[in-house]
Amino acid sequence: MAAERWRPSVTVAAVIERDGRYLLVEEHTPEGLMFNNPAGHLERGESPLQGVVREALEETARDFTPDALVGVYLARFQRPATGEDVTYLRLAYCGNVGDELPDRTLDAGIVRTLWMTPDEVRASAARHRSALVLRCIEDHLAGRRYPLALIHADASLADPALKA
Repeated sequence: MAAERWRPSVTVAAVIERDGRYLLVEEHTPEGLMFNNPAGHLERGESPLQGVVREALEETARDFTPDALVGVYLARFQRPATGEDVTYLRLAYCGNVGDELPDRTLDAGIVRTLWMTPDEVRASAARHRSALVLRCIEDHLAGRRYPLALIHADASLADPALKA
């Protein structure tokens, strides 16, 4: 009998900077209230760009326009509260957001959004959902930017009848 195939959990994250501050979300987790970049799981049938735009809107109530890929990250997380062991493959994008949309509510579990300086983000590391929160911001501060076209999403994602 073949062993079950290991698969990382694919997530997308928005690294959003304005006037020297980064937009983070504070969210409920099994470990308590934690800070995260606006981020979430890639859904079936969507491209990473579509996913990060959707996640940023759901978690910040703001329209997000990606302009570059900051990086691709692989990290393992063992949840102290439940013993869950997950490896995440994160695609982090930077870009701009508009003003908060008054008719939108934040996604379930998101308590609030906040703008933090890099020093405030560093000082709050014990409350980060994962080590990737700070790593993505540090990479953004270091000027890491890759063209959006680096990640190709084939049309077969939306229509499986199309051949890749």
